[in-house]
Amino acid sequence: MRLLCFPHAGGGASTFFPWTVALPDWVDVVPVQPPGRENRIGTTPFAAVRDLVDSAHDGLAGELSPPFAFFGHSLGALVAYELAAKLAAGGSAGPVVLFASAHRAPHLPLRRKPIHHKRDRAFLRSLRNLGTIPAEVLDHHEMRALLLPTLRADFTMFETYRHTAHAPLSCPIVAIGGAADPLVPIADLDAWAQHTTAPATTRVLPGGHFYLFDHRSNLLDLVARDLRRAVEQR
Repeated sequence: MRLLCFPHAGGGASTFFPWTVALPDWVDVVPVQPPGRENRIGTTPFAAVRDLVDSAHDGLAGELSPPFAFFGHSLGALVAYELAAKLAAGGSAGPVVLFASAHRAPHLPLRRKPIHHKRDRAFLRSLRNLGTIPAEVLDHHEMRALLLPTLRADFTMFETYRHTAHAPLSCPIVAIGGAADPLVPIADLDAWAQHTTAPATTRVLPGGHFYLFDHRSNLLDLVARDLRRAVEQR
């Protein structure tokens, strides 16, 4: 079972490196590396979800032979969902389960004012206030300067996204969030159920928007159980 993992805004594949040894041996973790970060820092980041999805569709073709599953955190959940919808629309096999972490259901509107257009200092201040970028990134001057173009592109992607109607997915959706996440209320996680004809489940773990770092073992236990259930039900 391949588990393709899509990172949050400003994040990279390294977010999921610990998962490669923490999950059971039968799970092959595939951390997805969007352009503009870590080992792809010199490449231009995408500023539109569908452009990133089109690139991922082509670049990940070799990893999309069944069975596979998607896990996306925050912006990554939106990318994972749109990639699953693209596969379904093209008649290709999709994920056996979609884990949508720390992101509202895609048809719901943005609940705050956009920030991607602000000048650098105001933009960074807004990022800090939102709490959607780990503090260690914003507190590190060189890392912050290096990632600023990617952060702006990611937030442009996130804030300008407009959902267009897709046929519901046929795979289960597991929406996961932190109990103390001020940006994604539980009702917004529950609303993911509208996007599948299969069972949808909401899981709530302790922590805030970045619960996946602070409560990794709890999350991975949950992911392993739901992956096994998906395999057994195939």
